[in-house]
Amino acid sequence: MGKERKEILKDAKRILVKIGTGVLTGKNGLDREIIDQLVDEIAELTKQGYQFVLVSSGAIASGMHRMGFKNKLQSLPQKQAAAAVGQGRLMRVYSNAFGKHGLIVAQILLNMSDLTDRKRFLNTRNTLSELMEWGVIPVINENDTVAVEEIKFGDNDNLAAMMANIIDASLLINLTNIKGLYDRDPKSAKKAKLISLVKEITDEIEAAASSEADPVGMGGMKSKVIAARKVAAFGIPFIIAPGKRKGVIHDIFSGKNVGTLFLPMSEHLKSKKYWIAFTLRSRGKIYIDDGARDAVMFQGKSLLPSGVLRVEGDFCVGDPVTCIDTSGAIIAKGLVNYNFEDVEKIRGLKTSRIKQVLGSKPYDEIIHRDNMAVSKQMKKGRK
Repeated sequence: MGKERKEILKDAKRILVKIGTGVLTGKNGLDREIIDQLVDEIAELTKQGYQFVLVSSGAIASGMHRMGFKNKLQSLPQKQAAAAVGQGRLMRVYSNAFGKHGLIVAQILLNMSDLTDRKRFLNTRNTLSELMEWGVIPVINENDTVAVEEIKFGDNDNLAAMMANIIDASLLINLTNIKGLYDRDPKSAKKAKLISLVKEITDEIEAAASSEADPVGMGGMKSKVIAARKVAAFGIPFIIAPGKRKGVIHDIFSGKNVGTLFLPMSEHLKSKKYWIAFTLRSRGKIYIDDGARDAVMFQGKSLLPSGVLRVEGDFCVGDPVTCIDTSGAIIAKGLVNYNFEDVEKIRGLKTSRIKQVLGSKPYDEIIHRDNMAVSKQMKKGRK
């Protein structure tokens, strides 16, 4: 057992397992043998005191098989209809498989708006926490039957990264249909080598990932590496492993060198700041000068009006906005205390002049430090 895996497994008690479509499905729809195999391993570890939450793909593929469709669906209504047919079948299979071990499952269907609203985000967290206290296995999926582009997660790799924050996971295992991350695309390069350990997710690591998706899935290896970067920023280790390998979860918990392990960042974001950085979609841009950049990035300061050069977007009080420096680099994202029109009026001014210009001064800061997530990668790269 490598020392990195030994350290991670020592503290891993709450595990999020994302299972991809390529793992769950075969020529005849849902692969019951693989599902039973994975459930048997998860059930055994659950009885040893571990807590598991699943993010499961497979609803659309299951619905396609049930309807006899052979070709990939093209339109959003077709995919939503297939998900409506397949979701119940998928949950029935999970319920029966876990039921053999005396375990109960719960279905959680989400879309992006459930997580971008802070109250609904916390309600989701509380529900999942209660289910785990009851010893129930939550099975999470995107609510594909109603999701439209504006509220979609993109793929279940991204959903899993967000859920890791919500449940405060100590490990995320992403089960896919290949062995892990290679140094080049193994489908086109015969000499491609498996990368067993990633200590830092660099641009080179992202470039090594293929963006090709599985024929019945959504995300490719590129999306998994992007998810790993997000999870690492929250301080959670991330493993990409081959889901069809017999005993894969048992092997991971035995410390075997399975798949690719991404180590978490030593300086990581707290839950609220992770939510701001990776869950919320920016509603505008605030361009700041070099003095404001240094204050925000290296001195732990809030963003004041005096450092704002210009503003773009159509945001309201409390909306997430992106902060950009004079080189065009994104250095932070945060929740604004003023709407677009008011920021435009007070940009470049000292805080003492806010009341004079606006008629009131509810806040000194455009974005308070407590509501701001700063780019760690930018911070580490400074000489």
